[in-house]
Amino acid sequence: MAMDLTGTEASSPFWARAKRHILRYGTEFVDFVPARAEGAFLYDAAGRRMLDFTSGQMSAILGHSHPEIVTAISGAAGRLDHLYSGLLSAPVVDLAAALADLVPELPKVMLLSTGGEANEAAIRLAKMVTGKWEIVGFAQSWHGMTAAAAASTYKTGRRGLGPTMPGAYAIPAPNAFRPRFAGVTWQQELDDAFDLLDRQCTGNLAAFIAEPILSSGGVIDLPLGYLAALKAHCEVRGMLLILDEAQTGIGRTGKMFAFERDGIVPDILTLSKTLGAGLPLSAVMTSDAISAEADARGFLFYTTHVNDPLPAAVGLKVLEIVVRDRLPERAKVLGERLSSGLRDLKQRHESVGDVRGRGLLLGLEFVGAGAMSASAISEAVTKAAMRLGLSANITQSGSAGGVMRIAPPLTANEAEIDLGIELLDAAIAQATQ
Repeated sequence: MAMDLTGTEASSPFWARAKRHILRYGTEFVDFVPARAEGAFLYDAAGRRMLDFTSGQMSAILGHSHPEIVTAISGAAGRLDHLYSGLLSAPVVDLAAALADLVPELPKVMLLSTGGEANEAAIRLAKMVTGKWEIVGFAQSWHGMTAAAAASTYKTGRRGLGPTMPGAYAIPAPNAFRPRFAGVTWQQELDDAFDLLDRQCTGNLAAFIAEPILSSGGVIDLPLGYLAALKAHCEVRGMLLILDEAQTGIGRTGKMFAFERDGIVPDILTLSKTLGAGLPLSAVMTSDAISAEADARGFLFYTTHVNDPLPAAVGLKVLEIVVRDRLPERAKVLGERLSSGLRDLKQRHESVGDVRGRGLLLGLEFVGAGAMSASAISEAVTKAAMRLGLSANITQSGSAGGVMRIAPPLTANEAEIDLGIELLDAAIAQATQ
């Protein structure tokens, strides 16, 4: 049964200490304070539970405290946790080989800690190999908070910091629910965008970095055929295509990687979030040819935690579980169930304008209804959901009032999917009554 969870911790000594000592970093903290987590649920110290419909930060694809991951962490910590960056270990080489087995065209792998770090390395790699320095991304993108990754992030975070990395360009991602121009196809829009880039650039276009589904940008799913057309534009200009599959990789969309649907392979692939199933682990994957050229040109991305053995051991176990338990197929089946339930909500609530996404990465976009704006509704629904025991995430997206990102663990069961839909239904009703 749903419980009112809001405000239960707001005046506690915990929050007094938190407000005194925690540096804010761009988010509003939720009153609910987890003390432990298991599977698809978070629990506070009093035992009240919250259904985690975002897998933490879109990462915990195996749920929380998966017993095999707990064992892998404990075992790795007791054997080999961290090494000098010039030393290699069996977990690192084994994980690199396992990733290469999944994408044979990209057999060269570097392991890092975060998605932003992986994208930073990928952009640096593209610049080094091509000898050029201009990078293109989507206007709704999020790729990280470090220098080059942040310069290619257009969703937010571009104010108050002075100039970003030079040579950064953006084009709009196609949005079928909110098209920029009526009657213009995504092919025409893409061709026009590259025509404009050709006029703006200095002839030094090194790479395009893209998410197959722009999650923070409003769960914008690139249409079938878009990635192939994008890669063709890149090849004509001598650019590399970098795909950031931080949120879409490792089974979430119903395939091991989202790009597989489109029948293409990027020049550089970055993974994070889902690869560590919630632990800090990321990867950069590329081809033999790009790796050889990078070596010849003296590519450098030397960090403290590059190729650390402990997170590599965890990543290896994550891949083992995902493949063994056929979790991409499970994400497809559960995603169909979830999508059907969300479409039912759209039929019942006029404030729900669109349902989109793939597998277990779905978006529910709110629109104005009655006297309430879309922004007011999305904020009210999020708060109501929290009160009822459902954690979901609203991302503001351009002219959209808000898109609720829904990304349960791939290990969730049918009852948990149905419970999430039930709680969301009640939250929308409460917020708009």
